[in-house]
Amino acid sequence: MDIITLAATGSEYDCGGVISRTETNDKIGYMDSLLYPEVSFLDPAYTFTVSKKQTAAGCADAMNHIMEQYFCEDSTHLNDGFMESALKSLMINAKKCLENPEDYTARAEMMLTCTYGCNGIYSLGNSQSGWPCHGMEHALSAYYDITHGEGLAIITPRWMKHILSEKTVDRFVKYGVNVFGINPDQDKYEIANQAIDATYKFFESINIPMHLQEVGIDESRIDEMAKHVADNEGLENAWAPLLQKDIADIFRASL
Repeated sequence: MDIITLAATGSEYDCGGVISRTETNDKIGYMDSLLYPEVSFLDPAYTFTVSKKQTAAGCADAMNHIMEQYFCEDSTHLNDGFMESALKSLMINAKKCLENPEDYTARAEMMLTCTYGCNGIYSLGNSQSGWPCHGMEHALSAYYDITHGEGLAIITPRWMKHILSEKTVDRFVKYGVNVFGINPDQDKYEIANQAIDATYKFFESINIPMHLQEVGIDESRIDEMAKHVADNEGLENAWAPLLQKDIADIFRASL
């Protein structure tokens, strides 16, 4: 049984968790069917007192859960529609929650969207993406103990810029047109870059710090963290493969 007091991770409806070991700077995801709760109580009123910082970070975390499933090789129109609507729901309702923390309807929809975001429903029938942003962020929050959602918000637009290519551009076009309403009658790279910029600007608009230096991370351990990610996260097999240099370049672009 669990009682949810923060809309973010979807732990009320999934079988995953994260185990941290500070001695080795490890933050490792773990999944087991035994971790599904037998019952979860979701009362949006319990989230009224969540701080603005954690409300925004929870939104960013849930959005990234969805993006990690959206940006993949093969997908279905049904799942794409679910995920595009979920992303728009989170962006709309997070702002409402920040403006009025006791907006029951906004808190309720945000909570439900977070619940659906990480239980596997959205990726049924889709190919695997490798969850690269989570793989990279786990190093940031393991080494520096930063807020997970903030770390994801910082690196996600830089990851997007880094992987934009002929292989990925059409996916970014669909994301930009369907999530942000970008004019489709433009060059596809123009649409993709506008979509990436819109992602950055949304996170910035809910007052998430958008540079690693703002959360206490400097250049000194970039290469060490990149090696740790490359050695442990398997991102060479991601939808857009990332090697150690790619990971280090994304971290540096995020400074």
